[in-house]
Amino acid sequence: MLKAEHIRKTYNAGKKTALDDFSIHVPKGSIYGLLGPNGAGKTSFIRIINQITQADSGEISINGQKLNPDHIKDIGYMPEERGLYKNMTVGDQLLYFGELKGMSKNDALNEAKKWFEKLHIDQWWKKKLSELSKGMAQKIQFVVTVLHRPNLLILDEPFSGFDPVNANLIKDQIIELKNNGTTIILSTHRMESVEEMCDYVALINNSKKIIDGRVFDVREKFKKNIFGITLSEVQDIQFDHFKRKYEIINIINENNLISFDLKNETNQNDILLDLVNVGKVRSFEEKIPSMNEVFINAVSSNI
Repeated sequence: MLKAEHIRKTYNAGKKTALDDFSIHVPKGSIYGLLGPNGAGKTSFIRIINQITQADSGEISINGQKLNPDHIKDIGYMPEERGLYKNMTVGDQLLYFGELKGMSKNDALNEAKKWFEKLHIDQWWKKKLSELSKGMAQKIQFVVTVLHRPNLLILDEPFSGFDPVNANLIKDQIIELKNNGTTIILSTHRMESVEEMCDYVALINNSKKIIDGRVFDVREKFKKNIFGITLSEVQDIQFDHFKRKYEIINIINENNLISFDLKNETNQNDILLDLVNVGKVRSFEEKIPSMNEVFINAVSSNI
C-alpha cells in the first residue's frame, strides 16, 4: 500500500536530522505500528505522507504511484494534536470536513449518521465541541478522520483521552476497518495496543529505523531462551538432579506448587522429558518478551 524509500528530513538548515535513510513497506490491509521515543522522527514521517512537509530526499509511493496531491483524498489523518473548531457544532464540522475531502453533503451526512450510531453519540449532533469532554471530542475527531472512507488511515495516539471502555470501542472500530480492507498506520506509546492490533511494526530511534518486521518475529528476535515452568507432586531428589543440569531462576514454592524460570538454549523437548521425572507438569511456556520490553531494550541499546 505504502512504500517509503530512503527518506531523509532535516530542519534548521540541516543542523537537526529528523529522518535518516528511513525506509518501510506497509502491506495493504494491515495495521502497521510506527513506534519510537519522543523526538525520534515519527511525526516528521507522518507529516511527509500527508504532504504537510516534504522530504529532503527519498521517495514515497502509494499503490505504486509516487506520492502526489491527489492522494490526499485517500488518506485519513488523526493527529495527536487535535484540530477541531471549539465553537462550531459537531454536525456542521462533520459536513464541513467531509466536503473538504470531496464528499457530497448528502454522503457526508449519511456516513456521519452511521458512525454516530456505532459510537453511541447520536445526541451530540447539535452540540458545540466546547460543550464536550476530552473523550467525547476524541470520538468526533475519530469520525472526522474516517468519514470519507480513506484507503490509508494514519492514527497518531488515537487512544489518548479515552477511558478503558471507549478505548476498547475505538480499538474494535479500527480492527473492523482493517478487516474491511483499510490500511492503517498506528503511532502510539501503548505497547499493549501494538501487541493486540498490529501486524507489523517499525521502531525509530534518533532518526533511524532500528527494527521492523512482523510483531511476532520482532518479539522472537529479542527472546532470551527463558521458560516458565510450574510443577506439582515434586520429587525432591529428582528436582535436585534437575537443578544441577539446568540454569534455574526465581524459584517460588507455595500451595504445593513449585514455579520457576529456566534458561536453556537446547531442545525444549529434552527439558520436558527431564521434567516428567521431577513431578507433574502444570504449565510450561517459553517467555517471549512483550513489545514494551522490546521497545525499552532496543532503544536503550541504541542510545
